[in-house]
Amino acid sequence: MRTRLVLLNARLLDPATGGFLPDTALAASGGQITALGDNTRIRALADASTTVVDLKGAVVTPGLVDGHIHPVSGAELTHGLDLSGCTDLEQVRETLAAGVRGLAPGAWLTGWGLDPNAFGDHPVESAPFDSVLDGVPATLLLFDAHSMLASRRALELAGVDGPRTFDQASAEVVCDADGRPTGLLLEDAACELVERIAPQPTREERRDRLAAALRRMAAAGLTGGHAMDANGDSLAFYAELDEAGRLPLRLRVAPWCQPGTDADGVRALIAQQGAGGRLWHTAGVKIFMDGTIDNGTAWLERPDRNGESTHAFWPDPEVYTRIVGEFHRAGVPTATHAIGDAAVRHVLDAVEKARASGGNGIGNGIGNGSMVGSGSVAAPGMRHRVEHIETVPDDTLRRFAELGVIASVQPTHCCDFTRADHTDNWSRRLGEERASRAWRCRDLWDSGAIVVLGSDWPIAPYPPLGVMGGARHRRPSRDLTQDPHGPEQALTALQALRGMTVNAAYAAGEEHLAGRIALGHRADLTVLADDPLTTAATELPDLPVLLTVLDGGVTHRDASL
Repeated sequence: MRTRLVLLNARLLDPATGGFLPDTALAASGGQITALGDNTRIRALADASTTVVDLKGAVVTPGLVDGHIHPVSGAELTHGLDLSGCTDLEQVRETLAAGVRGLAPGAWLTGWGLDPNAFGDHPVESAPFDSVLDGVPATLLLFDAHSMLASRRALELAGVDGPRTFDQASAEVVCDADGRPTGLLLEDAACELVERIAPQPTREERRDRLAAALRRMAAAGLTGGHAMDANGDSLAFYAELDEAGRLPLRLRVAPWCQPGTDADGVRALIAQQGAGGRLWHTAGVKIFMDGTIDNGTAWLERPDRNGESTHAFWPDPEVYTRIVGEFHRAGVPTATHAIGDAAVRHVLDAVEKARASGGNGIGNGIGNGSMVGSGSVAAPGMRHRVEHIETVPDDTLRRFAELGVIASVQPTHCCDFTRADHTDNWSRRLGEERASRAWRCRDLWDSGAIVVLGSDWPIAPYPPLGVMGGARHRRPSRDLTQDPHGPEQALTALQALRGMTVNAAYAAGEEHLAGRIALGHRADLTVLADDPLTTAATELPDLPVLLTVLDGGVTHRDASL
């Protein structure tokens, strides 16, 4: 087998130990690392067809993997006005006004990334923008992607003039005391009332936007992602890009299981497992247990200070428990969105019941993940996951390790959407007690949980160095001089790196072939200008990504190389 890639003069970083391997070069063939050694030996493996790169002392890590990402929906939702930089209502109005000026008569305006903190003490509703959006159909997606504001004209065109009832228990057309919609729509079912009548891009446009987004991700150092949806044309797009050689990330895709899924639907999700191509496959299912704290649709053990976030996403949470048991017995891992403390507790209870009922899911007994992926402690068992885990009490922490449940967290949400002084919307809703236990990354790690890091893009930016940096500094990315929110929950540099390498591989059941630089492991690699373990947390997002390698092929190469 010919050698496809040779990297010379490299510093090969092992996330299992935090040290550098004694080797200075590697070769890849057939998508795997096939040789490690010194420059002379490895160079001799190259022929005229081999890509040979002199890294000049750059640092090579295993390919960085985003543990929670939405590539297709993200590429669609981030099209339009970027409202993520607006910090108050006047800035939102100015941005919308500029967008309206460029619209053709009757055209729709779309925006994304709207932070509810921009409303201050005012209710989140469309009224502040009525004068700017007069007669303009518009949808403004809030940053959590679980809610949106629709303009008066958009609601009129959609025929939304009052409350509705949905299968998703937390979905709502928010109305005032007189029963008139305020413009705020909560959860997918409500948002779809307006989205389905808005103009849609062509299929080709959507596929090309996805391809462009994936190329940018590769340039940021990502080699893979755990994609938490498979809606619409997602799987077809992945297949088409893969077959055309245009898929620059390795994707593990979890289709959704929503409330109302019947027995046939569950069987179909089970049958779908393993479907895929060379660089993507379907693995596991994504389920929602609640919504978000910011819009009052999370599931908390006590109501928030607005009297909201009091119930689960599933009208009957015990139906969720039963379905988790069915997936468990079929050998299908679940990844459940659970943000509030009651939601997280219910998911853990459901997994515990599933394990007790039999099947192949058993606890792995692994500690803090320090050697996950090393091959020394891998144990069989179903690796269920909980996604987000924004606030949980002490007694919940230890159960992750006891049950072998993966803790999938997105620390940049804490960085960019909350504040150390708890004056943000998320913290105000929860109150001091619950806001003080925000995104307990370090406590989860120290309790023995396997912690996986991700961005949840498009909710937060996808560059992995920003995710790892945020896990360490916990400060707003736009102003790193501000105080950190819960600095005691910061991860170390090595823990952050493991969260996107060895732990991500373990969560996918791939520790034997991914997450480390070792013979026989995948040739998925990220090359950085310097050591991410010694680079300051606040400087890590700006560390140049020099080379990204997927399956032994180069997907990004900096001009300096």
